[in-house]
Amino acid sequence: MSIMGNSGGALTRQVITTLDRDGKDVMGPKVVAWKFPDESITSGSLLTVESNHFAVLKSRGAVLNVYETGQYPITTPDKPILGSIVQGFFGGQSPWQYEAIFVQRSKLRVQNSGVATSAEMAEMVYQADYYIHVDTKDEALKLVTHMPFDGHFITTDEVAAYAGPVIEQAINQIVQVTPMEQINERVHDIVELCKQHLADFLGVYGILLNDLKLLVMPRDERMRELISLRAFGLTPMEAVRYYTALKMAEKGLVSAPNAAVGQPFQIGGALGTFNAGGMTDLGK
Repeated sequence: MSIMGNSGGALTRQVITTLDRDGKDVMGPKVVAWKFPDESITSGSLLTVESNHFAVLKSRGAVLNVYETGQYPITTPDKPILGSIVQGFFGGQSPWQYEAIFVQRSKLRVQNSGVATSAEMAEMVYQADYYIHVDTKDEALKLVTHMPFDGHFITTDEVAAYAGPVIEQAINQIVQVTPMEQINERVHDIVELCKQHLADFLGVYGILLNDLKLLVMPRDERMRELISLRAFGLTPMEAVRYYTALKMAEKGLVSAPNAAVGQPFQIGGALGTFNAGGMTDLGK
């Protein structure tokens, strides 16, 4: 943001831009919209809109114009009122106040995560990664009109907070009636349902959904490993045996292979037996 004085020296005219004094764009990869922090915009101020932005100019809540890429001199109806007139009628403040709001046109990445429950009421964690953008001036106006600002910014975190319940509902619609072991087989159906619901919801705010990737897995690490073993074609009992054997092998137990194949462990070719007193008697 830069400011320049006019020829009279009494007022300042601004260059309204998203670039700071070091040339860095404040519209980073998490910023959906940004409100220029100075509302004292006067006639002759220069609005600069970068190639990946829209700009919306408002006055007292009313939209005056929506701008695409380019530089625009701002002509406003305010005539600077100085001295005792301002002090007497407006308490030192100009009666005209303006807002310049910049909207991101580039694709942004948003992430939501949460917990769903399978048909057996087992907890499944999910992570949804999706890309959004604002495509037209009309959609930029929808965003500014319908989504409130948190200070001077609307970020992807705000979008994720709004979209979270929609994604959770769409995922649970299928996951809750699907056995845990079959959820991966229905991931495509879950993704398509999420896309449909999410696109409709974001469209109200002028935001377009570009793509969505979804990962769903059991919350419990043990269940994830057992389902992975089942994916090799093992029966439930075989999966449990192999899982037990893997854990035994991690502990360095030599009997792990026996657990895998469901056979008793023998020492020196003789099967160990145990009496009621706990004493071992080999070879009998």
